[in-house]
Amino acid sequence: MSATFLGMPGNFPQNAEKAVQNSQLRYNLRKATHTIRGKRASVVGELPDWQELRAAGKAIKDHTLRNLDRYLIQLEEAVTRAGGTVHWARDGAEANRIVAGLVKATGETEVVKVKSMATQEIELNEALAAEGITAYETDLAELIVQLGDDFPSHILVPAIHRNRSEIREIFLDKMPKVPDNLTDDPPALAEAARLHLRERFLKSKVAISGANFMVAETGTLVVLESEGNGRMCLTLPRTLISVVGIEKLLPSWRDLEVFLQLLPRSSTGERMNPYTSMWTGAVEGQDFHLVLLDNGRTDVLADEVGRQALRCIRCSACLNVCPVYERAGGHAYGSVYPGPIGAILTPQLRGMSSELDASLPYASSLCGACYEVCPVAIDIPEVLVDLRAKAPHAAAERAGMKVAGWIFNDHTRLARAQRAAAKLRKLVPKRLPGPLSAWTDTRDVPEIPEESFRDWWERTRRSEWSGGPTEEGPGGVTHGQGAE
Repeated sequence: MSATFLGMPGNFPQNAEKAVQNSQLRYNLRKATHTIRGKRASVVGELPDWQELRAAGKAIKDHTLRNLDRYLIQLEEAVTRAGGTVHWARDGAEANRIVAGLVKATGETEVVKVKSMATQEIELNEALAAEGITAYETDLAELIVQLGDDFPSHILVPAIHRNRSEIREIFLDKMPKVPDNLTDDPPALAEAARLHLRERFLKSKVAISGANFMVAETGTLVVLESEGNGRMCLTLPRTLISVVGIEKLLPSWRDLEVFLQLLPRSSTGERMNPYTSMWTGAVEGQDFHLVLLDNGRTDVLADEVGRQALRCIRCSACLNVCPVYERAGGHAYGSVYPGPIGAILTPQLRGMSSELDASLPYASSLCGACYEVCPVAIDIPEVLVDLRAKAPHAAAERAGMKVAGWIFNDHTRLARAQRAAAKLRKLVPKRLPGPLSAWTDTRDVPEIPEESFRDWWERTRRSEWSGGPTEEGPGGVTHGQGAE
């Protein structure tokens, strides 16, 4: 992965500070995320065994990750038997070279694409453009982002930061053959996009997709979508190239039963997707190539705490309940994976050497709402805390923690520090000076009490627990030596 997604500068706090000042963005995000989360809650509530399904999804994913090497080989053998060709890519650069080479071999200079997080992760469109190949997005939201020279800001709804008036202006400015009287009514916008895309579907000879799931047992790939563009891309072109992360694997066909219930409800708030496409190898004379992408996933798998991020099925439920994402939006994360899952997945895939990636584990209030809605029970707060411990820290912070550890390690030193703080509490500024100022940029200094709990207890209660005079407590209960 590149150092920053599409050149996004700065770190998360800087990006978020700019984003929260955009009132239109905050309105768009709040309206969209609250609508999706309401639909999700309704359809999830219909299933009395939702928690059992969630546990099953977690168990299947964990089993697959523990045996990933074996299942990947099984998948390759099944795809090859079915007439497909499997390619292995260590990183994004290798995957881009493979895909560009496959497209060039067809003699084509244009491709259509199904929405794919993996291809965005490796910046495939940009790599193809450098080779003289134009990639056209066919998902409506991805089309809006592409026409608007914009960045995706949501896993499920990449153009969630745009309202329909803004979309109308983009269509009028960038989409050919759009009538001047185009309104911002959703049906009118969808019809304009449909007419524009139909021409692309009918003349394109090469399509590129990702996949929601791969079945090792049969070599089957699965794409879930709501618009039908995926079905068109998967069936019409003569050459289909699928770029899929190695973690998208499931052992058996039977396992799909669990995930085809979990994913639609968690992502779009539907009982099932309008379009669920499955294909195995090369079908109906079509050439099929599967590019299995690592790009840091093996390194994530080696982390005992962080590997649970590879269970993610890209439903985006965590984004829709996250108070930080709702206010900052997806662009602030500087990655194709925004929100809580991006805050743990991106630093693991890219490392934390850049200022942006080192800041992502802190892009959370640790409220735990993301864990509660995750359909495969990824404990995102746990991974965030673990990554914070691994992130680089400034010298002043390391020194402060070392001093704090020294004080907290001895009750006598702690008592002395508390008494000193109480005596000097009026001298403590509201904003800390020097390198400590970063801490108070986003929070208030806690008010220091006149007396520590330790001293209060010593003065008022100690005698009661050492056989001294008793005191009648609430409800007439006498507290004294031996009281329970």
